[in-house]
Amino acid sequence: MTALVSRFRSGFPPGYTAITREGEEPFDTGMDFGVHRLGRGETLEETDPKETAWLLLEGEAEVEWDGEKARVRRASLFDEAPTALHVPARTRVRLRTEGAGSEWVVVRAANERRFAAKLFHPEELKHEYRGAGLVQGASLRNVRLIFDDANRPEANLVLGEVVNYPGRWSSYPPHHHPQAEIYHYRFTLPQGYGHAELGDEVYKVRSYDTIKITGGVSHAQVSAPGYGMYYVWAVRHLPGNRYTGFRFTEEHRWVLDPAHQGWRPPGTP
Repeated sequence: MTALVSRFRSGFPPGYTAITREGEEPFDTGMDFGVHRLGRGETLEETDPKETAWLLLEGEAEVEWDGEKARVRRASLFDEAPTALHVPARTRVRLRTEGAGSEWVVVRAANERRFAAKLFHPEELKHEYRGAGLVQGASLRNVRLIFDDANRPEANLVLGEVVNYPGRWSSYPPHHHPQAEIYHYRFTLPQGYGHAELGDEVYKVRSYDTIKITGGVSHAQVSAPGYGMYYVWAVRHLPGNRYTGFRFTEEHRWVLDPAHQGWRPPGTP
């Protein structure tokens, strides 16, 4: 068994596909994580016993929750900010696809706390360009935080996305945190790929792959030149130890100092 889940590389079938489950061994992340595909005109209604986040990957849908309703749409993971619905346990959610279909990442965690359900719209989420001006631009990426401890303190989940530019690194320098995390990947072209580091282990990742990162393991990613890489990241808060950030691997921290950027090949701009 490895931390890489690669059995869905041909894509996901209609309906819900479970990728990993809370309590699953080995590499338990404390989360249920999967992908739900809805066909043209299809409707889904549920009231789940766990805290749940629905992250729209592609398509159009009408979303209903707690007496509220909204139409949502996403055509590009790479060029458009996310839309996500986050609800507490036992909240009635109804999704009705409009157009050709819709695809969603679904993340769940046990949580008895009550909090207000919220639909996060693209226009309220800021893009954070991390790595700018460092290591000759080799780790510039677009990080899109959807929610964390700061804006959803009652939640047991943290959710975001990264757009990893072709040939560049993200989650870099390598970092670690006590809480488990999940990465789920997509690429700009079907043959696209990248590499994911978990400590000293390196995995080749492709579209529809998922990496399970257990607590304390350092991790970083790189995309092959020519291929944009997108990944969802989800973190599970620990009881008494909520995720509020990460620590960089000490031996590589020096690249964060703009005055010390390492060797530059002669003649490069």
